[in-house]
Amino acid sequence: MRFDIKPRHYDPVKEEIEQRTARIKHQLEADGVLSNGKNQDIEEAYRRAEGSSIRGAFTQGSPIRNKPSDLFSSAGMLRMIILLILVGTITGYLYWGIDALYTLLYIGIGIAVVLFLIRLKGKANE
Repeated sequence: MRFDIKPRHYDPVKEEIEQRTARIKHQLEADGVLSNGKNQDIEEAYRRAEGSSIRGAFTQGSPIRNKPSDLFSSAGMLRMIILLILVGTITGYLYWGIDALYTLLYIGIGIAVVLFLIRLKGKANE
């Protein structure tokens, strides 16, 4: 007698695709787009039902099209501001000493408080 083990492989991605396909097929059958007896192309029926196409689907969510409208939301602008603050702090310390650091610290805290109050006021108006 031989010992024979047949390995089983579980693929969660494949199973999820099959579940999604079955769910979409069931939904199309419920909407009357797909008939139970006929073997239509599911992709074509789904396109007719939803009116969607895959063309341009990947570019809709791209970060290039959805540029942030707020100045401080942009990552590049935020990096530039941080760089300017660091260069200004080091330059001020080298030329004027510790008094320049304290002055920049107080100015920075003042700007932060003003920005916080502006954002707080904007949220209160909504």
